[in-house]
Amino acid sequence: MYQFDVVTLFPQLFPSFFECGVIGRAIKDKRLGFRSWNPRHYTNDVHHTVDDRPYGGGPGMVMMYEPLAQAIQSAKKQQPKAKVVYLSPQGKPLSQLALERFSKESGLIMVCGRYEGIDERVINDLVDEEWSVGDYVLSGGEIPAMVMMDGISRLLPGVLGHEDSAEQDSFVDGLLDYPHYTRPEAVAEQSVPAVLLSGNHEVIKKWRMKQALGKTWQIRPDLLEKLDLSSVQKTLLEEYIAEQD
Repeated sequence: MYQFDVVTLFPQLFPSFFECGVIGRAIKDKRLGFRSWNPRHYTNDVHHTVDDRPYGGGPGMVMMYEPLAQAIQSAKKQQPKAKVVYLSPQGKPLSQLALERFSKESGLIMVCGRYEGIDERVINDLVDEEWSVGDYVLSGGEIPAMVMMDGISRLLPGVLGHEDSAEQDSFVDGLLDYPHYTRPEAVAEQSVPAVLLSGNHEVIKKWRMKQALGKTWQIRPDLLEKLDLSSVQKTLLEEYIAEQD
């Protein structure tokens, strides 16, 4: 069972996330486990204070070292070998490769910041890696943690209904996914491409590769720059580009 431990001031945000879809089934099948650790439970004052004004001045509040550190250390006792990840806008951009690496672990401890962030000494002392879900700012790390958990869960054995589903997702081979169609065959004067109705699996496979290359070229050309395309892929991409003229 893969274990998620999340350090958060708002554990109430997570129950519905773990009740639905493939994540919900994985929890019921005991393929996934989840625990939350609230820094407020590690305070000693009547107000359960977890934040304070930043040294040097400035707006907002900063999460304090001690409650946060104790919450992380409590999670670490349950998962001594698990990496501690802090979700923040300052982290490395989360990628499919990173999710694949984390999926090979037995579990993960995620720290969700709030306010203006957390005391830097927590990062120095207890955080192994810092990751971001994008170049924008959210109210806290809880939604990024859900993104990360969802991405990792899809890669775990038995979580998805079809064993090949995760392998065909976007970004797995560095490309965006090809277009998908289902019934009915015609909708609002748009028909399913004839090749998908041909029953010729080799031709369909080639068409899908061409579409994946073409979509990536149109929407995310930066991804193509990172790939070493085969001669077949180069030819398919050239054909796709020519068809757009």
